[in-house]
Amino acid sequence: MRWRTWVAAGTGLVLVTVAGVAVWQAQKPERRLVANFEKAVGIHDGSDVRVLGVKIGSVVTMKPQGKTVRVEMRYDPQYDIPANADAVIVPPSVVSDRYIQLTPAYTGGARMADGAELPVSRTAVPLEIDDIYRSLDEFNKALGPDGANANGALSNLLATGRANLDGNGQNLHDTLDGLAKAMTTLSNGRQDLFGSIANLQKFTTALAESDQQVRQFNQQLAGVSEQLAGERDELATALHSLAAALAQVTTFIRDNRDELKSNVNALADVTGVLVRQQRAIIDILDVTPLALSNLNLAYNARSGTLDTRDNAMGPYDPASYVCSLMVDTLSATQVPQECSLLAQTLNAHKMPMPDQLRRLVGLPPGASPAQAGQPAAAGQAGSPAGAGQPSGSVASNDSSFAGILRGTS
Repeated sequence: MRWRTWVAAGTGLVLVTVAGVAVWQAQKPERRLVANFEKAVGIHDGSDVRVLGVKIGSVVTMKPQGKTVRVEMRYDPQYDIPANADAVIVPPSVVSDRYIQLTPAYTGGARMADGAELPVSRTAVPLEIDDIYRSLDEFNKALGPDGANANGALSNLLATGRANLDGNGQNLHDTLDGLAKAMTTLSNGRQDLFGSIANLQKFTTALAESDQQVRQFNQQLAGVSEQLAGERDELATALHSLAAALAQVTTFIRDNRDELKSNVNALADVTGVLVRQQRAIIDILDVTPLALSNLNLAYNARSGTLDTRDNAMGPYDPASYVCSLMVDTLSATQVPQECSLLAQTLNAHKMPMPDQLRRLVGLPPGASPAQAGQPAAAGQAGSPAGAGQPSGSVASNDSSFAGILRGTS
């Protein structure tokens, strides 16, 4: 029986404790908040105080203070309010009661202290219908006969606008449509536009970095301009003379067009011959200095004679000489067949022949063995024909007329 007594006593103690906690929680004091509004239309004692539309308290008292209304509210302490929260009067509809919303909702950070007071700058009231009507009435009065239209200025403005827009509806439509397309084009090409602006910025930066060089260039350009300005009379005279000369040249060309044409054609023939004989001319220019040197060495000052042996044909026969001349002066198709047969015969018997005949049989240019062993004609005067050439080089010992035409090998 004693253990039952102890159990009953313990159960009773627990119930008393739970009841005391519940009573303590129920009697926990509410938090107090004061807000100052410009006006409090639709707010009265007992109006709801909400957070995100959920009621957390109510209005306790309202007291006018000059041009503002002091509203005291109390709310459940289990709800935290941010320290920077504002109080806003919300009208759900035109006829329903209004309530005070505390915004924003608490998500963390400092909490609003109990008994805090919000100034007018942290409160907001809805715009009333009367305020809208009053604003419209004041606007109408400002535009009416006692305001902007006192002298008919507004009426004249409207009449002028109507006259200007009359019949221009399509033009206005096209203008707005073009403007819309232009804005669309600019929007689509904004990357290129920004790229151009960026490149322009780089260009101006480069100019700024090269400021000294740009200044020097401008100074030099200014100097040139000053010089031209100082010599403008001479420049004008020169341009006038040039114009007169060009006019005379034009007249001369027009009067002598046929003669100029024939001269140009003849010059073309001459240049054509020079082009075809380019190799021969080069050979002559290469050999002529050596021939003149040999001639100088062959001259005997005491006797006033040339100590040399005339051998114009050299080691070649007249036929070879004539064929060489024809190969130099004629095209490949115009060279007689006999020259080709002569070149083949000389090549078969290992006999010397000029480079012109060597080309007919496909041989490279060069002195034949018979030519390599012959002394120069000028050697009889005591000096070698190849004097002045570096050692180790192969010099042509043929000082005949054909050899001179052939040049060095």
